[in-house]
Amino acid sequence: MPRTKTGTTRRARHKKVLKHNKGFRGANHRLYKRAHEAYMHSGMYAYIGRKLRKRDMRSLWILRINAALAQVDQTVSYSRFIKQLKDAQVALNRKMLSELAIADFTAFTKLVKQVGK
Repeated sequence: MPRTKTGTTRRARHKKVLKHNKGFRGANHRLYKRAHEAYMHSGMYAYIGRKLRKRDMRSLWILRINAALAQVDQTVSYSRFIKQLKDAQVALNRKMLSELAIADFTAFTKLVKQVGK
């Protein structure tokens, strides 16, 4: 089998990594070895960040629901409200409840009063 040289392939691979790292600080966008390390780390951080975003959004929805509940009725806490929703078999998730609290507060108030009976 004849010997092959990796000149163009290696150059293309290096250019791809360096192009991805445009805007990185220091040697992380100039030197291939440092750039490749930064590229690998950035991929890991992005993967972790996609998981954390889901957690952050859920906590934001809970905060919004709790704030809206405080405006409607001081005695109803978030946990009791969720329990009442489950008992009443209302199938609204936290995202839709928070959107309802923001966009249509009167409908949210009616829902709280209806479930609280």
